[in-house]
Amino acid sequence: MDSRQSQLLRVARWLAFASAASILIGIAPSQIFLGLSLAALFASRAPLRLPRIKLPLALFLLGTVVSLLLSDDPAAGLPQIRKFYVFAELLIVFSLLRSLAMVRALFLTWAGVGAFTAVRGCIQFLAKVQEAHRLGRNFYDFYVGERITGFTSHWNTYSAEEMFALIMLVSLLFFGTSVGKRLWLWIPCGALLALAIVLGETRGIWIAVAVALLYLVWFWRRWMVLLAPVVLLAAFFLAPAAVQQRATSIFRPKDVDSNQFRVVTWRTGLKMVERHPWFGLGPEEVKAQFNDYVPADIPRPLPSGWYGHLHNIYLHYAAERGIPTMLVLLWMLVQILVDFRRGLIALPPGPGTRRFLLHGGIAMVLATMTEGFVELNLGDSEVLTMFLVVTACGYLALEPDVPAGWPESVPLPSPSTAP
Repeated sequence: MDSRQSQLLRVARWLAFASAASILIGIAPSQIFLGLSLAALFASRAPLRLPRIKLPLALFLLGTVVSLLLSDDPAAGLPQIRKFYVFAELLIVFSLLRSLAMVRALFLTWAGVGAFTAVRGCIQFLAKVQEAHRLGRNFYDFYVGERITGFTSHWNTYSAEEMFALIMLVSLLFFGTSVGKRLWLWIPCGALLALAIVLGETRGIWIAVAVALLYLVWFWRRWMVLLAPVVLLAAFFLAPAAVQQRATSIFRPKDVDSNQFRVVTWRTGLKMVERHPWFGLGPEEVKAQFNDYVPADIPRPLPSGWYGHLHNIYLHYAAERGIPTMLVLLWMLVQILVDFRRGLIALPPGPGTRRFLLHGGIAMVLATMTEGFVELNLGDSEVLTMFLVVTACGYLALEPDVPAGWPESVPLPSPSTAP
């Protein structure tokens, strides 16, 4: 590899890092860096790599295209085809960030940027408290539809981003090599991330975080799982009244909560799947045809809520793209869990970057699958980008030729020597 190719490769590598890191600031900078990284990667003629989930991923994308071609309005579904661009994040991260030190730095960057966005979220929360007081509104009723968003456009996106950053930071602290004197920095970052998630009042995220943290604690200090009920009860009784109300609304919802409209979307989605089991309605057709499939016994007007998707990744993709395509997605998620677990079993004992990446990857997939029961989380480009980054980095941990040091000291192989 000549000096020009090496320089292009170095540029591509740091652009990939920038794309993965800047997603917490916004989708636009992340995708701009993604495009530049792809261009530099192609120009460098370095080998293109994808992890071993490429088969189910390819089948999922193929199922999407087939569903589009068979839909009533193919043109309406083109945004989902354009979203294929987001999946290039998996390619650039797995092809370029082939350094455990660089990957570790990426997730510490997530923690730092996530803490910064958490501060912004806390400021937004205080502003909303003041606004509710000024308007003479009950804060809970006012806030449920106006929650904090950080630098994103929606509270669920914001909470999911903070969740991913927190999961990877906790995994690093539990299973990675010691952060030494900088522990004083990362613990407050984790606390800020957790505070933003609590104040975000997104219940699906709360449950997903609990599942992910229970997994991590179980493999870190198993006996500490016994303390989980005590911690949850203490957190509930110490929380502000609005947070307590939001937690109890899971079982005793108020009129402003989303429980009832989710029942409507799920029942409607089942009708869609029943009538279009193989290829679905087509991308973007769930929103367009929703009213045609609402069960007749559901009274009108419908409960207030967003009816643009089905608030469940499994049901939504089955209704939109067909049961086979949904099962391929499920295959991919389970394959990641199986691969990462096998990788952990093969590791020698002791902390390390590979261990924290694999445990963090499993916790992230478990959180994604859990929240997926109540939200179309992987349909969100920001959430999907972070999911792909963590997945790619987990598969990097399974690669024996990925060095522990910084990439400048260990250049990538040329196309002629690549496996």
